[in-house]
Amino acid sequence: MRTRAPGASTPMTLAVDGTEHTVDVDTRTTLLDALRERLGVTSVKKGCDHGQCGACTVLLDGRRHLTCLSLAVAHDGAEVTTASGLGEDDELHPVQQAFLDHDGYQCGYCTPGQVCSAVGALDELKEGHPSHVTEELEGEAEPTEEELRERMSGNLCRCGAYAGILAAVRQAAGEQEVAS
Repeated sequence: MRTRAPGASTPMTLAVDGTEHTVDVDTRTTLLDALRERLGVTSVKKGCDHGQCGACTVLLDGRRHLTCLSLAVAHDGAEVTTASGLGEDDELHPVQQAFLDHDGYQCGYCTPGQVCSAVGALDELKEGHPSHVTEELEGEAEPTEEELRERMSGNLCRCGAYAGILAAVRQAAGEQEVAS
C-alpha cells in the first residue's frame, strides 16, 4: 500500500452543484476549505470550524453533512449540493422560497447551511429516519414542530431568526407532502 506524506498534494474530483471539478488538495484539507479556497464556492460558510454551528452544511451525495469535520480526500468523486445549487431552471427550491416567505434569515450568514440542513432533514423525515424525539420508529415521522426543531438543532443562528426558520421549514414540509 502506498502512503502519502502529511501535507502531500493529491488530485481529487468533486461534482459541486452539478459541475465537475478536479483539483489538487493537501491531504489535510477539509472539505470546507477545498470548496471555499480551492474551488471558490462561497455559499458554504465557515462558522466555528468545529462542527458546532452548522454554517458549513451541504448535501453530500444527497445527505446533509458538515464540511468542516471531514477531509476533502475522503470524498473524492462525491456530489456536493450547496444552497446555491438547489433550485432548478431559475426557480427557487421550496425551502429557499419558504425562507424568503417567512424571513428565515437576518444577516444571512447561517442561511445557506440552514437551507441545506432543512432540505436534508425533510428528506430524512420522508425516508422514515427517526430523530431523538420521534415517537413511532416504524414508518414516516410526522413533521411536528418538536420534530423539526430537533432535526434543525445542529444549525445555529447568531441573529435569533429561529421563529422564521421554523415557519419556513414547516411550510416546506407541507409542500413536500403535497408534492409526494
